[in-house]
Amino acid sequence: MTHANLLSPPSQIPPPTALALSQKAPLILSTSPTSSLPWPLSLLFSRETPESWTIHENLFLSALRTGDEASALTTLERLEARFGEHNERIVTLRGIYNEATAQGNADLEKVFDGYEKILREDATNMSIRKRRVAVLKALGRTSDAVTALTALLTNSPTDAEAWAEASELYASLAAWGQAIYCAEEVLLITPNAWSAHAHIATLHYLSSATNNTPNLVSLAMSLKHFCRAVELNDSYLRGYYGLKFVTSKLNALLSEASSTSLKRNTQDDDDVPVPSIETVKKLEELATSKLAGIVRQFKSGKKGWMGYDEAEIIAARELLDRDAKAVR
Repeated sequence: MTHANLLSPPSQIPPPTALALSQKAPLILSTSPTSSLPWPLSLLFSRETPESWTIHENLFLSALRTGDEASALTTLERLEARFGEHNERIVTLRGIYNEATAQGNADLEKVFDGYEKILREDATNMSIRKRRVAVLKALGRTSDAVTALTALLTNSPTDAEAWAEASELYASLAAWGQAIYCAEEVLLITPNAWSAHAHIATLHYLSSATNNTPNLVSLAMSLKHFCRAVELNDSYLRGYYGLKFVTSKLNALLSEASSTSLKRNTQDDDDVPVPSIETVKKLEELATSKLAGIVRQFKSGKKGWMGYDEAEIIAARELLDRDAKAVR
């Protein structure tokens, strides 16, 4: 079971699991077979498998996430001994370790300088280019991070991860138009990614929320993408949360707005019609029902319903409770 978790991509390992894995790091490291022989001879003279190194890399990242720097360093040194310090992937992992253990901006500046040196020698190292952006963000140099990402995307225009990062950076600057543009690029590359639809829906909502006058077109776009997110994933809690949140806002606005004001708010974009109040109410009822069901099944501990993040469950329950109080 432990190795099964370690074979999952790092982003799919939830925090409680990462903590449990890092606590078992000494045992895992002592029982995982490795070899110092070069690949593929290691397969002939040891019990090493390709999965062994996936396990080591994910254990390294889990240990860092939970602050177990000693286990992370031990794992990293084993990876370096196996693949060499100059292996591109290992260089990136060493950089991640240095970032995570940095004590302040001075240490981060040293990490940044190290990345600059690597890129002078090999400008095509995309992993280090991305780590360089991460350091610029950590240093609070958001504009420089945007510039670095723009250069990266010029050379790699189909990198969905980089477009998503650019969207997040622009959103942090409240540059909603640019953030939405970058998010739309993600959708062009991964059109069926429900999380990408939820992200762009959130951006449209936030762009509306920053205006003194609610923008019905932006809310309609937000509704459209949240609907698509839950269409792609019928169990997507965040999608239903966003759907309920946006429909409640639209429901209130549509109830108060006159037909004249609706026309004035929608005439700038004929491709995004504001839905009828009946449609919005039905969608709100659907989102409420789905959220309540997810919360209920999670609380019951029913098998197959425990994969949600507990913080998201708590947020969903609070939203439902707030709605129930408003009805009373």
